[in-house]
Amino acid sequence: MSTWTIEAEPVSGAGVEDAVRQYLTEMGLRVLGRAATEAEMRAVLAKDPHDDLGPPGGAFLVARGEDGEFLGCAGVRLMAGVADTAELKRMFVRPAGRGAGLGRGLLLAAEEAARALGATRVVCETNTQLTEARGLYAKHGYEETEPYDGHGKADHWFAKALG
Repeated sequence: MSTWTIEAEPVSGAGVEDAVRQYLTEMGLRVLGRAATEAEMRAVLAKDPHDDLGPPGGAFLVARGEDGEFLGCAGVRLMAGVADTAELKRMFVRPAGRGAGLGRGLLLAAEEAARALGATRVVCETNTQLTEARGLYAKHGYEETEPYDGHGKADHWFAKALG
């Protein structure tokens, strides 16, 4: 799959809930070493909801294939109490969209959305097991930084100044 479009969509749009569940399932398998239970998924979404990944303080970007298939997503939201800083959230590429540069495309689109929100800096958190994410961030100018008050069980935090 090498043809897609990336556009802002409502975080409640078609395919989003299914993709978020797939994302949480994969994170459970990779980070916990087992499938996340339904109760764990609900707890994650309760602690770190994504309903603020939309206007006025956020944006939710969806990548779709030529046939409208949901291939991936990335959200950004301005961080409360942290001047000019946006947080990258829910970055996920479904298996059907992997290997064709879609992660890079979503990351660059998320940075552009953060700039449009007035951010001059983007932060994100991830885990040791997510080597692809850590590699992508490093390749695009993100540097490891001190932990910030995030929402997950991260063990790596990144920041990038937006030019």
